[in-house]
Amino acid sequence: MSKVQEGLLYSESHEWVKVEDGIAVIGVSDHAQAEMGEITYVDMPEVDDEVEKGESFGALESVKAASDLFSPVSGKVVEVNGELEDAPEKINEDAYAGWIIKVEMADPAELDELMDAAAYKAMIGE
Repeated sequence: MSKVQEGLLYSESHEWVKVEDGIAVIGVSDHAQAEMGEITYVDMPEVDDEVEKGESFGALESVKAASDLFSPVSGKVVEVNGELEDAPEKINEDAYAGWIIKVEMADPAELDELMDAAAYKAMIGE
């Protein structure tokens, strides 16, 4: 059974968002990392890149598959998790600590379209 962390928002494409001082911290859910298996590489954008809600901003690669990452919000990338370049397995170890990017949101109202933990659990059948 996957862990779904309370207090986060979730997208249908299995990304999570935590808002800290107007910045969206984005990662992938425990469910997503479990489905992929051992993550071997994380493709991330550069700082100052623009991301669009619903558009691909990078990818996860595992021994089984590659999967695009889709941004749950629009805005400018203000930080990327450089630790993942050398240690992509951090996402497998703790999907909610292994954030991928931080985004300065262009439109915080986009958050209203995301699911809370209960709705996400229902979507993944937990």
